[in-house]
Amino acid sequence: MDWDKLRIFHAVADAGSLTHAGDALHLSQSAVSRQIRALEDVLGTTLFHRHARGLILTEQGELLFDATSSMAKKLDSASARIRDSEEEVLGELRVTTPTGFGTLWLAPRLIKLYEKYPDLKINLMLEERVLDLPMREADVAIRMKEPAQADLIRKRLLNIRMRLYATPQYLEQAGMPQKIEDLAHHRMICQTPSTPQVQAGAQLGQQVLTYDQASTLMVNNYFGVLQGVLNHIGIGVLPDYLTADFPNLQLVLPELESVEVPVFLAYPEELRSSRRVTVFRDFIQEEILAYRRQKSTETTEG
Repeated sequence: MDWDKLRIFHAVADAGSLTHAGDALHLSQSAVSRQIRALEDVLGTTLFHRHARGLILTEQGELLFDATSSMAKKLDSASARIRDSEEEVLGELRVTTPTGFGTLWLAPRLIKLYEKYPDLKINLMLEERVLDLPMREADVAIRMKEPAQADLIRKRLLNIRMRLYATPQYLEQAGMPQKIEDLAHHRMICQTPSTPQVQAGAQLGQQVLTYDQASTLMVNNYFGVLQGVLNHIGIGVLPDYLTADFPNLQLVLPELESVEVPVFLAYPEELRSSRRVTVFRDFIQEEILAYRRQKSTETTEG
């Protein structure tokens, strides 16, 4: 097996079509087809089932595609490290983070990073699923628990808690709860229980919903919960990092809070020397430090 045939096989398997693979490789369909037949001859097996709608990998083809996918990710990693220079920061950085933290805390702050490094391309992947960093599904992860995968550099950024918040306008109309039982007379806004979410938030949500409220609002992410609260719909279960950017949110029943949730930054050991990863790590640490100072000031003034 030569590298060129494997490269072409990977493109065809990824595209599911000789034509689309040829377009991506700047080769004719017939040239791509010849290379695939030659590779099948070398291996003595059929790699694709051919049908009217395209190509489907055979069992042997799946095995080879797994191998070429791993090779492609390692080559991408090597290429990224080679392109990283001491003077310049450019190219793509793939960052995965939970939807709430990425949307409400990280994204609004990225302008500061772009001001320093205008040629940086950030692919921000907002999802609750834990992406596989060693397999290069992402370059950097921000997670609401310590990563369990090996060969990762990890740093604890801060601890957060889930609390109850509402706007002064809502509380003026509906009244400020004095004890947890008073929540029975308020509209609660929480993440949908079946939605993947931080366990601490789910537990607090379950606790406040035990009072059989006549009306509730369920949303499948914290961005939606926040919008409901900001528009005076009710009392929402939200992470306390939001108070830095939304100072008008009013804390409800201060004694009612979740357990602490650790926030970790993680990236593969092999990207330790990557300039893109380094500047992102430093940026996050600076922003966390500024956030902590602001929280400390608020606590002192309070």
